[in-house]
Amino acid sequence: MNVSDLLTEAYDRLPDLVRAAVEGLSPEQLRHQPAPGANSIGWLVWHLTRVQDHHVAEILDADQIWASGDWAGRFGLAADPDNTGYGHSPAQVATVRPESAQALIDYYGAVAGRTGDFLAGLAPADLDRVVDEAWDPPVTLGVRLVSVVEDDLQHVGQASYVRGLLEAG
Repeated sequence: MNVSDLLTEAYDRLPDLVRAAVEGLSPEQLRHQPAPGANSIGWLVWHLTRVQDHHVAEILDADQIWASGDWAGRFGLAADPDNTGYGHSPAQVATVRPESAQALIDYYGAVAGRTGDFLAGLAPADLDRVVDEAWDPPVTLGVRLVSVVEDDLQHVGQASYVRGLLEAG
């Protein structure tokens, strides 16, 4: 298996996981926080999508999908490309208000489509390219792509867990 196929296999698992975490939930259920200060399902899926959108756009030296169209409006937010949810306080978590489960599915689908197109063209040598010199050691493309998929998988797992709590409650 080549590197492109391996990364594609990992990233291609996410759309079904995102859909399973949110499909059929009302806006109120998507915003439900299972405990004070906890992240909601909607915030978790929005955040994992924002992180992927932000990092892949940076790698491509392109605009984020978030900044085009009315994505931000569908979440009750401004189209601030720096707002990925990283470091959000509980009050900021509560400001992420997806209009529907479909808004989360659609936004993730748009981001995943661009990521998939990018991954399809990767060569093994591409993974050694430094994409972020702010860290020591500098972050390579390979490390960044693994970091994003790992973060996304953790957050979609958390969203699924919160959904289980919601449905059991």
